[in-house]
Amino acid sequence: MCATKTVDVEATAAQVNHLSAAGAAVVRIAVDSPREAKSLPAIRERTRANLSVDLQENYRLAAEIAPWVDKIRYNPGHLYHHEPNKAWQDKVRLLVEVAVRHDIALRVGVNCGSVDPAAREKFAADDSIGPMLASALEHCELLDRLGFTRYCVSLKDSDPMRVIVVNQRFAAARPDVPLHLGVTEAGMPPAGIVKSRVALGELLRQGIGDTLRISLTVPNARKVEEVEAGRQLVDDVASGRFRGDAEVNLPRLNIVSCPSCSRVENEAFVDLAEQVHRMTRPWADYPITIAVMGCRVNGPGETDDADLGLWCGPNFVNLKRGDKTLGAFRYTEILARLQEELEALIRQRGLTPPQ
Repeated sequence: MCATKTVDVEATAAQVNHLSAAGAAVVRIAVDSPREAKSLPAIRERTRANLSVDLQENYRLAAEIAPWVDKIRYNPGHLYHHEPNKAWQDKVRLLVEVAVRHDIALRVGVNCGSVDPAAREKFAADDSIGPMLASALEHCELLDRLGFTRYCVSLKDSDPMRVIVVNQRFAAARPDVPLHLGVTEAGMPPAGIVKSRVALGELLRQGIGDTLRISLTVPNARKVEEVEAGRQLVDDVASGRFRGDAEVNLPRLNIVSCPSCSRVENEAFVDLAEQVHRMTRPWADYPITIAVMGCRVNGPGETDDADLGLWCGPNFVNLKRGDKTLGAFRYTEILARLQEELEALIRQRGLTPPQ
């Protein structure tokens, strides 16, 4: 996925071509506004790569996007943001009409932190897999009824074990539907690569998955590392070099961070993620999860399951403890406040502070 701003045509086209040359069969860019949509014709002129657009909250932009791309990815959990009184089924019908008219594919992209609230309400609060699976199957059923078969599904979580389980269950229920695999917010390398290998390698070894993406928190210039890690994993599974659980060597402290992408509202996000990694090294053996998110799209929801969560805005970083917001702090202030909350959490759990 590109990390450049989509409105920056030259930078985006250059990164698309760089990723494609490195071996990416599909390159995804994000569109969240009419201004970004208007950049697509110029981007299309500059690349022959297969383009997948990450359609964010405004599903109505599909008609402007479709002539210039090969696939549109939509998130069922984001459909309700615009025209909330309109049935999601009607919104999907519009997406299908656009896709048919322009001969492009769709991806139903279900994410753990942004599941359709209507699907979530049907399951226990501690069941994160049930709502994802139900949402994906519900959308597949509607697409089938509409006679649209040119689609794939992705079910992503930041926990590798949940990624394995939810994709196994979906593949058992709908073996006819192509699956795109990924661990969302896997984090920085090398831990982010290990998490992705654990989940995606095991699924590939079971014959589950048709495409995959490894998501890493890295600066724009290093986005090609995602492609390299993905191709290495595919080669390792195909040759029998993938070792499964034997590859796991992660600290107990789990830092979840989203990949750098065009939605990031302040480029200091990647530096902040690196600083969080360095600051928390003394707590590496503590079973605590810290999430660092780069934007408003995924930040609020996908930090809820972490013990401590940070999601970054243009000028401030929002700090959360579980699903409770503690306040917004400047980038220069947030690390000290995060350490305070981390130490308080350790005391609350009766753990011995690091020496």
